[in-house]
Amino acid sequence: MGSDYTIISSDEPSLEQESSDTTPSETPVPVLIATTSEELYQQKLTELLEACRANLRKYDEVLIAKAFRLSYDAHKNDRRASGEPYFLHPFEVAMIVVKEVPLDDVSVVCALLHDVVEDTVYTLEEIREEFGDTIAEIVDGATKISDIFKSREITQAESYRKLLISMVNDVRVMLVKFADRLHNMRTIEYLSPERQLRMAKETLDIYAPFAHRFGLAKIKWEMEDLSFKVLNREAYDDLKRQLTESRISRESYIADMIAPVKEALEHEGMKFEVIGRPKHIFSIYNKLIRTGKHFNDLYDLFAIRIIIDTKNDNDCFSVYGIVSSIYTPVPERFKNYISVPKKNGYQSIHTTVVGPGGKMVEVQIRTKGMQEIAEKGVAAHWKYKEQITKTDPEIEEWVRWVSDLFEDQNDDDAPKALMESFKLNLYQDEIYVFTPKGDLRILPKGATIVDFAFDIHTQVGIRTIGAKVNGKITPLHSKLRSGDQVEIITSKVQTPNPDWEQFVATHKARNQIRKFINEEHRAKINKGRELFNKKLAKAKLHVIDDTIAKFAGATNHGNIGKLYLALAEERVRAEDIITTLRDWLKPDSEQKKDDTAAVVHHDAPYIEESRKQTGILIQGRRDDLLYSYAKCCNPVPGDDVIGLVTIGEGVKIHRRECKNMKYIESDDRRARLIDVEWPSTEENADYLVGIHISGEDRPGMISDLTHVISTYNNTNIRSFSIDSHDQMFDGKMTVFVNNTYHLARLIEKLRQVRGVTNAVRYEQ
Repeated sequence: MGSDYTIISSDEPSLEQESSDTTPSETPVPVLIATTSEELYQQKLTELLEACRANLRKYDEVLIAKAFRLSYDAHKNDRRASGEPYFLHPFEVAMIVVKEVPLDDVSVVCALLHDVVEDTVYTLEEIREEFGDTIAEIVDGATKISDIFKSREITQAESYRKLLISMVNDVRVMLVKFADRLHNMRTIEYLSPERQLRMAKETLDIYAPFAHRFGLAKIKWEMEDLSFKVLNREAYDDLKRQLTESRISRESYIADMIAPVKEALEHEGMKFEVIGRPKHIFSIYNKLIRTGKHFNDLYDLFAIRIIIDTKNDNDCFSVYGIVSSIYTPVPERFKNYISVPKKNGYQSIHTTVVGPGGKMVEVQIRTKGMQEIAEKGVAAHWKYKEQITKTDPEIEEWVRWVSDLFEDQNDDDAPKALMESFKLNLYQDEIYVFTPKGDLRILPKGATIVDFAFDIHTQVGIRTIGAKVNGKITPLHSKLRSGDQVEIITSKVQTPNPDWEQFVATHKARNQIRKFINEEHRAKINKGRELFNKKLAKAKLHVIDDTIAKFAGATNHGNIGKLYLALAEERVRAEDIITTLRDWLKPDSEQKKDDTAAVVHHDAPYIEESRKQTGILIQGRRDDLLYSYAKCCNPVPGDDVIGLVTIGEGVKIHRRECKNMKYIESDDRRARLIDVEWPSTEENADYLVGIHISGEDRPGMISDLTHVISTYNNTNIRSFSIDSHDQMFDGKMTVFVNNTYHLARLIEKLRQVRGVTNAVRYEQ
């Protein structure tokens, strides 16, 4: 049988590419031969249709041409940052879909239209009318994903759910987005440095891990290298230089090593291909960091991949036997992903052998079908089936696996913690564990018995009280290893221990534990509320929730939730709380005076209704009149202020320039205005004030803003909300200041932050 081999990477830049310094992101914009826009249109349409003929089993040429014309017309007046016509971007995205993740004609059409609704005057309904529901839904899903990432950082679990919903509706949404992001990364050098950093980090944190989850190894590797090149150019260039300098010696070594393997395989009559695959640069960098070794100390920079043209998986084991008879294998480095595939469908035999000169070389053995799955993952299924839908069993399994990342996420999770957990679950290595009946469960490396229990079923996890691993009672926090057989022991009265959250490794287990504990916490608070309301009714005392909340804040309970929780857990008696509450409600209660003053300084939600015993002069003197500061304008010492006598709330202190005062001074309430002023001696108190801020978004902007605030005069932040769109941000914050001088200096410092174009005080 014929055979051939080459020392060229089929899934990464070749060694020749390394030496010539033409990685995809450095490739210049191609010189366009066409002289008119219509000639360019015809030239690119022809290229696309030829690619479809070469890579798709069947396609609708009229449909693709129709979409190409709409994409061209929609974008014909737009230019990219590189200066080239914008419509070349959807064209290149479509070419990636056709060549690198060959799906179907629907995917090609969606790639051509993926920016039309988002960036042009065309609406989704017009796309639906022209191309039907399926294409419209995929385009809409791709647009939603773009909207999620425009905020520069995914900060809520709801964003993840939107991503999942789009993907569940049609998995092709994400595949088109992968192609879109890959082309953007290949042309990233035309963006500003700040946008390059932002896009590279987003690609490394989100898109590359998702590509890994979908089994798209080729796209994942290229995204990682292109991102790494932007984020750490010095390390990238250094590794690339070292790879280039060692290229000839490595290729010579691999050629010598392959020769006897090739001869033996030909002797057995096998049809095969042998590829010498250099590890991609980001992978090498991570290994150097992980092991602490020097570049010259890494012997497995090159892997040999043997791809057999066969449909019999057992032939891979025969090839392994041949390789092992020539070179000594390292037993602990043998991995059989054929009998037990990875969750993303990856199959291969991995082994490490001692090659000539005692150097260790990784060898991968797989069939051509396995190779296609390894590179194209879920996309490879399109090649062998007439039609793929979301109900296809294999596609459902892919989506179900990805959906594990989103299951039962908590909206109040800290964004950073959520992000780290998200990335960890995307990239974790796998172990293979068995149930007592021999069923296989695939878990991330580091998973514990509790993770295994929740993987079986949520209720099994919740009721777990113990476990046997390989027949022996084992602590619940014990980490499992591949090959372990686990039997879970449950009890109907058992509930999750909060300590479990500290050692579980899977997102599902952690969130189910947290969810149960939060629900239990809420149930106790509701129980405490019901108990307290019954006691209040029995005592014939009617008090609204706001008053109870203020009372709780003015006592050692801190807030109303903690008060109800203490009642539910019987740490305090309702009768005692009611007695204290009665005293607190008395107008002349010294406790109320003192504690309410504390609320002004430390419990921001009630600041606008609080009474202070010092701080303002009413008609030129300190008085014991009840007063509070108006929430609409939040006056601070140094503002020109005026008082408004109200019914039941005492005197409301406003800034004279408050918009509400302009109306009051012109109607019959003018008679209720009285003079108020700040005392001549400054008092060390905090006052709430709002600041509106806007400017150009960039990585680290929020961190820089909060750092400026907190480091100037120990300023405390009450709230901070920010929205980002089209590389600009707009935000509002409320902070505590001592006076107008403090506020003015703070605003001045905010305006000096790089990228900030405006910072002003605002009224609610």
